[in-house]
Amino acid sequence: MTTATLPVYTKKDFQTDQEIRWCPGCGDYAILAAVQAVFAELGVPREKFVFISGIGCSSRFPYYMNTFGFHTIHGRAPAIATGVKLIRPDLDVWVATGDGDSLSIGGNHTIHMLRRNVGLKVLMFNNKIYGLTKGQYSPTSEVGKKAKSTPFGSVDRPFSPLSLALGSEATFIARSVDVFQQHLKETLRKAAAHQGSAYIEILQNCNIFNDGAWETITEKEARSEQVVQLEHGKPLIFGKNRDKGIRLVGLDLEVVALGSGTGEKDLLVHDEHNPNPVYAFALSRMDSMPGFPTPIGVLRALQGVPRYEDLIQQQIREVQARKGKGDLAKLLRAGDTWEVKA
Repeated sequence: MTTATLPVYTKKDFQTDQEIRWCPGCGDYAILAAVQAVFAELGVPREKFVFISGIGCSSRFPYYMNTFGFHTIHGRAPAIATGVKLIRPDLDVWVATGDGDSLSIGGNHTIHMLRRNVGLKVLMFNNKIYGLTKGQYSPTSEVGKKAKSTPFGSVDRPFSPLSLALGSEATFIARSVDVFQQHLKETLRKAAAHQGSAYIEILQNCNIFNDGAWETITEKEARSEQVVQLEHGKPLIFGKNRDKGIRLVGLDLEVVALGSGTGEKDLLVHDEHNPNPVYAFALSRMDSMPGFPTPIGVLRALQGVPRYEDLIQQQIREVQARKGKGDLAKLLRAGDTWEVKA
């Protein structure tokens, strides 16, 4: 009896010979490095990975990953990736997309992929701008954003990607930041282990067309004051001296100073397995509320929810057991047919 051994890889095994065509200083480099490093740890054969992308700077990702991959068309990566996962559920299928690609023309595909709980891992690079087409405002750009397509400032209210994912009943939702390398790697590991759709919003800097989009949370002096790291089973505490926290008052969240009668016991304890999406939805809105920090980490991770590909495969087996495998040629010639003569 032979025992299968897991492959041993290094980060270099997932690098390709392709010239990386991102602008120097782009946050995409940091994301690529994190993904390559984590993939080397997972013990999954390299040929079992597939990276699917749409259109945009982020969607060049498959060229730089030494795995199988497919660079598809604008906004359609979730649809193509769903097809791959349905026909080959044994593969680890990942999606690289951006805020414009997945939330504008690809919004409907994103919603239904998450609703179905297809076993895909989605990396959504959010730089709040259209970078590849040279700086138009995107669905996540802030109100008043002056860009090439909105010279007097945008009047649109931006999407909250995590709120949208929650409304789509996603079973795993997380947020990380391109320059928070250790946190990003840990988030990727958790997504890889999740059984079902995993949606990660990665806050990413476009240093050419939207430089500093996230500087209020990435600057060294600002991180501790403007970011709260979500850890399952632990209270929501932040601040340079860990002297601030988040508590629940009725249905509302409130920032409080610790001390003077308010302690950790009064704070909200993070529960990423809470089946009620209301809690995670409140977290997803914190960064849009004055005085609140931006949460990073896993907002929601539900276990035991059936995956779409498993339900489809089960249905196919049941129908084949009842009716046989069928005959494609017979099916195509069934019903009304026409014979075309020259």
